[in-house]
Amino acid sequence: MKIPNSNNKRHLLFIMLVMSLGLCTNTQAQQEPNYTQYMYNTMALNPGYTGTAGGLQANILYRSQWVDVEGAPEIQNFGIHTPLQNENIGLGLNVTNEKIGPSDELNINGNFSYQLKTGYYTKLALGLNAGARVLNIDWSKGRFRDLDDPLLNNNIRNRWMPSVGAGAYFYSEKWYLGLSVPNFIRSDYYSDVQEAVLSDRLHYYLIGGYVFNLSSSLKFKPAFFTRMVSGAPLSVDVSANFLLDEFLSLGASYRWDDSVSFLAGFQVSENFFLGYSFDYTVSDFNKYNNGTHEIILRYELFSGNNKIKSPRFF
Repeated sequence: MKIPNSNNKRHLLFIMLVMSLGLCTNTQAQQEPNYTQYMYNTMALNPGYTGTAGGLQANILYRSQWVDVEGAPEIQNFGIHTPLQNENIGLGLNVTNEKIGPSDELNINGNFSYQLKTGYYTKLALGLNAGARVLNIDWSKGRFRDLDDPLLNNNIRNRWMPSVGAGAYFYSEKWYLGLSVPNFIRSDYYSDVQEAVLSDRLHYYLIGGYVFNLSSSLKFKPAFFTRMVSGAPLSVDVSANFLLDEFLSLGASYRWDDSVSFLAGFQVSENFFLGYSFDYTVSDFNKYNNGTHEIILRYELFSGNNKIKSPRFF
């Protein structure tokens, strides 16, 4: 079996990153949740990641966006996934609750993935997610443009909408590259920009990262996350994290024309990782908010055969 050339993989990741940066323009409000610590919450973005961690993995994430802005987004996310006895198959569950202004949207998805060995060190995981979105809107909690407008006085209660997505996740022990569509079915969502219920558009996610061993005690991981929405400008995040003594993770992130972020993580124990990030808005909107806070707690349990000597970095 031919062993893939590692230099080619590095070049591929670099080219994809440069293309994303070169095409990027100003961002606008997205219809899917934003995450700063996307590198630790990958299954929420790509169902192909399901079961690839080598054991049971569970995440709890909380994000409070634009502190001191009334009705600003607030996100809670829970995800759990594991490979089955047949390690090529992974199953998972992802639940996200997002509150924006008068709206409250719950997303529940079951995930499935199947891994194909593509080389001595590489695998390609193909994933599917399916579930439902539940939308609630109480217009009394929002800002009315016209009190006589009937559309702004008819609340939405438990509107169920189907959700079906797919993703591909290509990876080795040192790098990963993924492409996904979180939902192929267009449905209603609340726009905080237009303060109205609109029909959403297809989202495309491109993620990638690489782990460099700088020394026996220091690892460096650059990563990127690109969100593409039909009819809207690209949104690109680039990040750089360092892992010291397999315990302390420190880094920074930049969301194009939107924010800069500080990231810190602690491997609290063999099974638990705690991560925190703070976003500072770099646009004119920084005059009206005190930043964004995000906390993630990750739990990992590996069997005797899959247990690794150092914490996974993605």
